[in-house]
Amino acid sequence: MKNYFEELKKKLKNNINFEELDIVDNTHLHTGHKSFSPGKLHLHLKFKSNYLKSISKLDAQRLIMNVLKEEFKTSIHALEISIEKQT
Repeated sequence: MKNYFEELKKKLKNNINFEELDIVDNTHLHTGHKSFSPGKLHLHLKFKSNYLKSISKLDAQRLIMNVLKEEFKTSIHALEISIEKQT
């Protein structure tokens, strides 16, 4: 799984300007939910990015979702996004 997260970070870094990214796997919190899909991940992306904070929240989320559109077809079910300024 660590390798997959490194690939996600690399893909995001190649398309979005950010200083730090922490990927948290929250899949285990959703296993009992009605819409749970085995094999699909529930991730929380925690960005530190002056660029993403400089654009609207909606535009930042659209950008991230667009970069990961193929992953939503294959391996990601849900995504939570947090963005902070780099200090």
